[in-house]
Amino acid sequence: MLSASEIHLWIESLEYSPTDLLALERLLSPDERSRADRFHFPRHRHRFIAARGRLRQILATYLSTDPVALEFSYNTYGKPSLGGQELKFNLSHSGTKAVYAVANGRELGVDIEQIQPAFAEDRIPEMFFSAGEVANLRSLPLNEQTEAFFRCWTRKEAYVKARAEGLSMALDSFDVSLRPREPARFLRNGEGWSIYSFKVEPDYLGAIVAEGTGWTVQTILR
Repeated sequence: MLSASEIHLWIESLEYSPTDLLALERLLSPDERSRADRFHFPRHRHRFIAARGRLRQILATYLSTDPVALEFSYNTYGKPSLGGQELKFNLSHSGTKAVYAVANGRELGVDIEQIQPAFAEDRIPEMFFSAGEVANLRSLPLNEQTEAFFRCWTRKEAYVKARAEGLSMALDSFDVSLRPREPARFLRNGEGWSIYSFKVEPDYLGAIVAEGTGWTVQTILR
């Protein structure tokens, strides 16, 4: 059961045997299979199939239905939902990891990123973060900036996904915390939303942003 104050965070590997991958592909809709076929590299295609197939399986456990029977609708910016259902969800994948966030009647977004030092070392923060976030990031010792960058990036991406406004929402229009040991929270704008950050093994950072306060996260590992 999923209570109104609870969010389930599923953390999974996208590495499947060919047999298991074929079984997941059979769960997909024709549209999803078409999207999978558009990937140039096989590993990207396989990870898309695995991520979408597992999404169907996970949601089907909450709804007590056949994964194949699920019908997704998409907003203008491509965020999927289940029409007429109180069950809200979001997914993200990076590298070999996928995460799925599921809530009851609460809009949310989730993001996971594989940590790559080059992103913090380049001028990406100056291009996308707010002036305050850049100042906070660059004030840290160099050996702390990589993780701080990905704390900031995943929190901002999760918020954009939760709001379902796509590229129409500028990443510098709100501020989030990013310093080590600082609570995950909004520092500017973001009223009515809360942040939860998590780490997957040493190489992945992620975040959930959801409506309201007082909600808790239960992590489910596979």
